[in-house]
Amino acid sequence: MTITSLARRGLAAALALALSSAAFAHAKPEKSDPPANAAVAAPQAVSIDFTETLEPAFSSIVVVDAAGAPAQAAKAVVDASDRKRMSVALKPLQAGVYTVKWVALATDGHRTQGRYTFTVK
Repeated sequence: MTITSLARRGLAAALALALSSAAFAHAKPEKSDPPANAAVAAPQAVSIDFTETLEPAFSSIVVVDAAGAPAQAAKAVVDASDRKRMSVALKPLQAGVYTVKWVALATDGHRTQGRYTFTVK
């Protein structure tokens, strides 16, 4: 085997590995507003930016207060101009701790979910 042949095989293996890892990426939160564990004035909405493009029909955000009562004013939406961003409008919030529960289905079919809290001062 020649050095050129080994180099080609090595390049092909590296390319295959890079493409396969991209194909199996999961949508994870990259940024949220309000941020996790933050103490903030009452926000009008919660938004989360994800690392992957979302499937709107199967992605959601639910916000609940400490008693478990829904705090969102409407159903969450994925931004049509930036399908990595999902947001939900909120009802007027009182002081207290709120939990954000999210489900994200990436366009590659992988589902992720999580939760975080924030506090309204």
